[in-house]
Amino acid sequence: MSLNVSLHELYRTSKGVTYQCDLTNRIVLNFADQVMAFRMADFVLFRRKAERVNLHEMIFNLDDEYDFEVLEAPKSNQKLVLTLCDLVQLRDLLAGTQFTLNLNSMLHEVLYTYSY
Repeated sequence: MSLNVSLHELYRTSKGVTYQCDLTNRIVLNFADQVMAFRMADFVLFRRKAERVNLHEMIFNLDDEYDFEVLEAPKSNQKLVLTLCDLVQLRDLLAGTQFTLNLNSMLHEVLYTYSY
């Protein structure tokens, strides 16, 4: 994916990065060599899906079906097949992105409140 000037980096880890696109008003996730774009509500839904995966079950259940988890991006045909380590890293990236979005929102609110 070519990045242009409308993308602003929100959060980066060793395994992925998220951007905010000002032109399309979307959050762009680049993780495990896959790029996904989400509207804000879809990003929150995807983050909740990742948070709902039972890591304890993945760690301690020895059945093959618990070796990986498939997460589907809302409103697209893209899927991520994630191992336990991938899932932990994705959660870190999504949580950091959500924190950055919340912080930006709070700063914007405070600056507007005191500028008038």
